[in-house]
Amino acid sequence: MELKFDREQNQSERLMFIRRYSEWVKSVPNEVWSRQQASLINSFLISAKNFQLDRQQYLVMKERSKKTENP
Repeated sequence: MELKFDREQNQSERLMFIRRYSEWVKSVPNEVWSRQQASLINSFLISAKNFQLDRQQYLVMKERSKKTENP
């Protein structure tokens, strides 16, 4: 089963999320959203440390995917 990817719909959803999030940031105290930003950034850092591919393996994987997308 192949999933179709609608770029316009994806862009529209992303913009809607950004607008909603920016409205939320404007409506809550700085302490609330900055605590959540810190939590998000910390989770990214933890995830990056636990990532099982090293830089070279990742680049090889990306190069292979480019070749399969554009035969």
